[in-house]
Order: sequence, then C-alpha cells, then structure tokens
Amino acid sequence: MTHVPGSDGYDLDDDPGRVDLDVVWSFLATEAYWGRWRTRAVFERQVQAAWRVVGAYERASGATVGFARAVSDGAAIAYLADVVVVPAHQGRGVGRAIVRRMIDEGPGAAFRWMLHTRDAHAVYEPFGFAPPNETYLERPARLP
Repeated sequence: MTHVPGSDGYDLDDDPGRVDLDVVWSFLATEAYWGRWRTRAVFERQVQAAWRVVGAYERASGATVGFARAVSDGAAIAYLADVVVVPAHQGRGVGRAIVRRMIDEGPGAAFRWMLHTRDAHAVYEPFGFAPPNETYLERPARLP
C-alpha cells in the first residue's frame, strides 16, 4: 500500500480483494460512457481475469474511491481499462496516482501500454500515451 502523492487522505493498493466492487460497478453502470453495455456479471469476470488492479481508498474510512484494471500477457504488453474515480473525490490527483501506480510503479513499467479514451487524453499524455502510429490496427468490438 502507498499514499497518493500530494494528498494526506488517500492510499493505493493493488490487492483485488480489497476493492469494493459495488462502488466501482455503480460508477461504471451510471457514469461511465465506455462500459454501459456490460452486465454486473461481465464486469466481475473482467476484474477476476485482470492481470492487475489498483484501488484508491480514502484513508479515514477505508472506502473505495478509485479503481483501474489491466489486461496483459505479463511480459511485454498491457491494456489499461476502467480508470474510475468517484465524483466526490475527483480533482484531487487520485486518478493520476492510480495510473502512475499501474503503469510506472508496477511489474509492467517497461511494457507497451494501450488504452481507449474519448475525453481524457490530457490525463494520459503525461504518462507517454499518444495516438498510435501506422503500425497499429484495431478491430472494433461487436457488442450486442
């Protein structure tokens, strides 16, 4: 467990058992544009199969206030997904701390990382994320 830099009020932890899935699911099901097609069962399966998760917790209460998960081969490549900070805790550096812990301070620090975002480019650019070059192709999901 580590403290969120610049904040006395939050801790980060990569223990998946500590994450309050009800809190994360509530955000994803009501606030997140990117995941509303999922059911709770699909979300739980994604968390269970994740290569790594990072949670953010309010130090005073221990409540889950942020989350991210990653999918990876564990050797060279990873995908960052579901970076969430509940609204009451946004704007305090929690999201950036979660991303830093996930991609720069963990076992995937040397990996090629990918993600999708429609509106948070400024959050990820300081971590080296940029539009893909001509070698990157993608097949869009065929969602129900």
